Amino acid sequence: MLWGYSKHFLCNRFLTLFSYYKVSLLRFHDKTHMQQLLTDIKNCTTCAEYLALGPRPVISAHKNSKIVIIGQAPGAKVHASGIPWDDASGKQLRKWLDVSNEEFYNEELFAIVPMGFCYPGKSASGDLPPRKECAPQWHQSLFDQMPNLELIILIGMYAQNYYLKDKAKRTLTETVDNYPEYLPKYFVLPHPSPRNRFWLTKNPWFEQNVLPELKKKVASIIS
Repeated sequence: MLWGYSKHFLCNRFLTLFSYYKVSLLRFHDKTHMQQLLTDIKNCTTCAEYLALGPRPVISAHKNSKIVIIGQAPGAKVHASGIPWDDASGKQLRKWLDVSNEEFYNEELFAIVPMGFCYPGKSASGDLPPRKECAPQWHQSLFDQMPNLELIILIGMYAQNYYLKDKAKRTLTETVDNYPEYLPKYFVLPHPSPRNRFWLTKNPWFEQNVLPELKKKVASIIS
């Protein structure tokens, strides 16, 4: 009888240890898969021949990320630093979101996944559009590794047209003005560039009506 009890105890002990190591292995696999994906993205050279300063993909993500920010592409300053939204636009964006630098760069809170991962270069009127190769090549693979996402923030027309497709309005202003239509999955924003000061002045409803709702939504997710 003692042997029967010991056999039963050992069997249960084995099953407990097996379950523990199985869960640990799955967590390790998830973690390493995301790490490998980020490494692959940061080593990507698909568009190298079209990039005046060469490839330097800028991205930030974690398997536990709750909010993903999809903007256009890094500017020259971000290309130099390698830190996403490390410029005047980023300062304004953090103000809009009502988050600190520490919260914004906490990858378990915010993933930062631009439409184009590399600085596209200059045009006569400003930066070139983001390269079209990045989003279809990488975005869905990233989303598949972030099961805890609660909100996708689409900044600017490139992100909005790509993700909203025919549900995007005729202009960015119309899309942002109708932001409730895209909730709870998407929150649509104009670009926070200082160059958009005229747009903000012309559309005071954005700061009066939209930003309070954005701050409330973000706070409810990250707090």
